[in-house]
Amino acid sequence: MTPNELRADTPALHEDVYLNFGAHGPSPQYVVDAADEFVRSHEYEANARNDPYEKAFEAYDRVRERVASFVGAAPDEIGLVESTTAGINAVANAIDWQPGDTVVRTDLEHPAGVLPWQRLEREGVEVRVVETADGRVDLDEFAAAVENAELACFSAVTWTHGTQLPVADMVDVAHEAGALALVDAVQVPGQLPMDVTDWGADVVAAAGHKWLLGLWGGGFLYVDSEVAETLQPATVGYRSVETPTADPYEFAAGARRFEVGSSNPAPHVALAEAIDVIEEVGVDRIADRIQELAGRLADGVPDERLYSPADPESGLVTIAVDDPEATVERLAAAGIVVRRLPTPDAVRASVHAVNTRGEVGLLLDALEPEWA
Repeated sequence: MTPNELRADTPALHEDVYLNFGAHGPSPQYVVDAADEFVRSHEYEANARNDPYEKAFEAYDRVRERVASFVGAAPDEIGLVESTTAGINAVANAIDWQPGDTVVRTDLEHPAGVLPWQRLEREGVEVRVVETADGRVDLDEFAAAVENAELACFSAVTWTHGTQLPVADMVDVAHEAGALALVDAVQVPGQLPMDVTDWGADVVAAAGHKWLLGLWGGGFLYVDSEVAETLQPATVGYRSVETPTADPYEFAAGARRFEVGSSNPAPHVALAEAIDVIEEVGVDRIADRIQELAGRLADGVPDERLYSPADPESGLVTIAVDDPEATVERLAAAGIVVRRLPTPDAVRASVHAVNTRGEVGLLLDALEPEWA
């Protein structure tokens, strides 16, 4: 399958110039069909010979295996959650925090990597924020901040600048300080290669509704198997324990302890289908095309207007304009979809392999009045 064929199979891309994959990736028809077919089968064929719980659990198992193979993990290291935010919160709530404990994050984090720690801060946990410049983290400053900390949370690709942070190096620094390393990787799967083993992180949270072109609700959580045994989730249900009727219960081995109850498997069935599609196109091929298209966009923007690197490191390209809200609205009226960022106060285009050179040209033409 080629990127153009994938584009042709994605109905939402047939009219507007869609450049907002960093927020939401519209799904191709077969991803939606996979979810729809599962729901129909689950609801229409449940009987004595086709137990709905058994069918759901078989689907969960298949999806864990598919996600694990995609990110370089073992199936028992994958938990199926609703979203990146849900995954980060699940881990944040599974640690026995004490007043005076410390969490470190960067100032580049999405609210998913900010709000859980703000809540803990109200309970006496110290939150240290590493200040950055141009979407870059100074490893010495990070090392100083993470000293004596319990956990460090940071993004693999920043939603603000599209920069790739040195994940493996930051994980090493956190581990040298005795801290857990939690990576928000939501901007990675579907646009860049991803191997959690190479990163060495303790926890990686991500979701499929952006660059993977999956559905909302199809999130996943990688937790190192040894680390998982040290975490005690704050919520518990029949999916998170070994034997639901046991008293006392015992948490399931690995990341499955972060699953809880009867969530709809359909978004995760769609996630597995989306992974199949992305791998059929080829992640390296996608990354190369994104690099080409994002580079073409960056080349057309005046240097002083770029918040992102002139040589883009992802499909996320952030651009300074005088009135971001008005610019987003003006572009939308012309059928070009980008988004406004709060910090920096700018517009961000998210370019996927399914976009075209012509669409990048249309965006640049539409932005031309901003440079006047």
